Amino acid sequence: MAKKTVLPTDAASRELRAYGLTYPGAHLKSPWPGHGDLAVKDKTFAYLTIEGEPFRVSCKLPTSSAMVVNMPFAKPTAYGLGKAAWVTMEFVDGKVPVEMIKELIDESYRAVAPKKLVQQLDAALTSKTKPASKAKPAAKKPTSKATKK
Repeated sequence: MAKKTVLPTDAASRELRAYGLTYPGAHLKSPWPGHGDLAVKDKTFAYLTIEGEPFRVSCKLPTSSAMVVNMPFAKPTAYGLGKAAWVTMEFVDGKVPVEMIKELIDESYRAVAPKKLVQQLDAALTSKTKPASKAKPAAKKPTSKATKK
């Protein structure tokens, strides 16, 4: 039995996959070996390599692709997907900027998911960010300082 390779990026891969699965309707999709992709309604919104493989993620970035593709770890996604704003990021140094990738997964989900699910996501986020309503204290009745004689 072959020993499974453990890479320093495996924890980031697990965290990002778990994060992506929190989106409404999100599920795993494994179209070919070495991938545990994130999908919604069977449409992939993030191509993620599995643990033990060199870390790579591809996202559809209609808003930020021009900026992201100019970063040293990014390039247009192969197979013509780059023309449709897909960007692939590889981190050979093992340092994955998890929070940044979460933002890109969010953009990609919003680009691929049906509008109804994006609205559901926005409604859930809005309800989480609203401060809890606090009941106003009842107005105090003025007290008379006059004393009885």
